[in-house]
Order: sequence, then structure tokens, then C-alpha cells
Amino acid sequence: MSQVQVYNQKGEKLKKKNLSSDIFGVKIDPSVIHLVVTALQSNKRQVLAHTKTRSEKRGGGKKPWRQKGTGRARAGSSRSPIWIGGGITFGPRKNRNFKKKVNKKVKRKALFMALTDKVKAKKLILINKFNLSEAKTKIFYSILKNIIDIKSKSKKYKNKKVLLGLPEKDLKIIRAAKNIAGLKIKPISDINVLDVLDTNYLVTTVDGIKKLENQYK
Repeated sequence: MSQVQVYNQKGEKLKKKNLSSDIFGVKIDPSVIHLVVTALQSNKRQVLAHTKTRSEKRGGGKKPWRQKGTGRARAGSSRSPIWIGGGITFGPRKNRNFKKKVNKKVKRKALFMALTDKVKAKKLILINKFNLSEAKTKIFYSILKNIIDIKSKSKKYKNKKVLLGLPEKDLKIIRAAKNIAGLKIKPISDINVLDVLDTNYLVTTVDGIKKLENQYK
């Protein structure tokens, strides 16, 4: 069974928390993680590029010139793809589908692997609880400095991404943390493998871990 150190808001060590081996101690298979990550990225993809065929272009209903006797090639419409201003042949269309289906069990497995990796890398940080006197960014930023050892003028901080998993909605924390660069806030029950892999640290509370373990019992 894995254990993680629990800190208070000042960055002081309090105790160690036992973690469920079914969630935070699974065998890591990179192929499963790759399968789920590519599926999630494909499902997020927006189909924006769309070209018009000759039938969708406005105008071109009149035959440019008569069929015979001009010495020029036959033409039925000025919106032909071989004309300037005409339709596009084999261009990208908005009816393309990039969706990929992955079973829930596989998604869950990939999430557990990502969480296990965070524990092994000592990048899962547990707080006993958040208690803000005011919803101010300066206060919450000082808490992050205490628990992650971030220096305000360090170049490393710009490259550090933190995922804050909240056990329940807390408007005071959301207001205080929303302007901190590199910080992503989500309910702990909604995090996925992309969220975990895209950040350097996962920060949550003891209650957040309990909620996550109860969710995947």
C-alpha cells in the first residue's frame, strides 16, 4: 500500500496517508495510456475547415458561352472547380468524424496508471484542508509556494503546471486561484488521464482522496 505525506497550508508535515493500491498502485502500461489519450484528444477535436463544392457556390447558373462555334473549351458553369472562384474538389468538409470510442473500464484503468505515476514521482501533494481567510490570489499563491516550494521569481515556476482537484465546489478557492498561471482547477471526481498527464503536480485534500477512492470502489 502506497503512502503520501500530508501537509498543512504552511508546508509543514503532519502525517502520512495510506492510499488504495487499486487506484494508486497499479501496473503501468504505456500502450493503454496512449490509447485513451489519443481517443480523448480526437474527441476534443473541432471540425472547422469546410470547403464548398461547385453546387454550394453562389452563382454560375448561366452557361458562360454557347456550346459550339467559339473555339473555346466547353463550359457549363463559371463555378466549375477548374475556374478561379469555382468550387473545391476533394477539399476538407465539416462532416468529417474524428470520434474514437473507448470503454469506460479502459479509461478508468488509464487514469489509475497516471495517478500511480504521480505517486511514484512524488508529485501527488496532499493538504489536510484549505482554509482561506479571504478570496485573494496572494494568499492562495503563498500556500502553493509553501507546499510545492515555488519561488515567485524562478524561471522554473513558469514551466510548472498544477492540477488542483477540489472535493467540492469552493467559490473562495476558485476566485483566489483562477488568476494563477499554470494552475488548473477541477472537481476531483471529474479529472481524467489528460488532466493528470498535462500537469507537473496534482494537489488535493485528504477529503479529495477519500472522494476519489469512494467513487471508484
